[in-house]
Amino acid sequence: MAKHDKVEVGISTILNPVPVVMVSSAGTDPETEAGRPNIMTVISVRKSRHSHKLITETGEFVVNLVSKSLCKACDYCGVRGGEKEDKFKSCGLTPVKAKGLEYAYAIKEAPVSISCKVKSVQELGSHDMFIAEIVGVTADSYLLDDNGKLCLDNARLVAYNHGEYYLLGEKLGFFGYSVAPEEIIKKRMGKDTKGKKK
Repeated sequence: MAKHDKVEVGISTILNPVPVVMVSSAGTDPETEAGRPNIMTVISVRKSRHSHKLITETGEFVVNLVSKSLCKACDYCGVRGGEKEDKFKSCGLTPVKAKGLEYAYAIKEAPVSISCKVKSVQELGSHDMFIAEIVGVTADSYLLDDNGKLCLDNARLVAYNHGEYYLLGEKLGFFGYSVAPEEIIKKRMGKDTKGKKK
């Protein structure tokens, strides 16, 4: 078989890689077992899940980006249920009030946290998709350069690819690099258009 000969591999949600995120939420009374802060790893939520109950109750959640140091905790939160377990405590993570939200907590150890308020819910059979407005974003100070630019390449973010986690690696280009002048490519990439380091 030649390299680009096509074979059927079955129908699945195979659009990969995808970002790895930890979605945190809490009920209106975080001091109770039913309302304590919780973590999950998806945004389309099965109706039977604890996080579905929390997000429905408050209309809030936080999308926390996952760095290499959080990868194992993220996986744990994805496979364990939150109804009977405090996943923040189990993973040694710290819940902090999320920017712009009344109830939901962000994960202090996450490099970036995106505060969201639910605007509508799309029912997808066994799952509901929460469509939300971003009302606040916080980032660790080390991710800002001297000019205040957010440098996410320093966050050591993780991607999920067909059942496995990968650390994001080599920068291949930037939006518009295929048509950018040589001097812009040198400035943004540190190499010439032939791919040689300057």
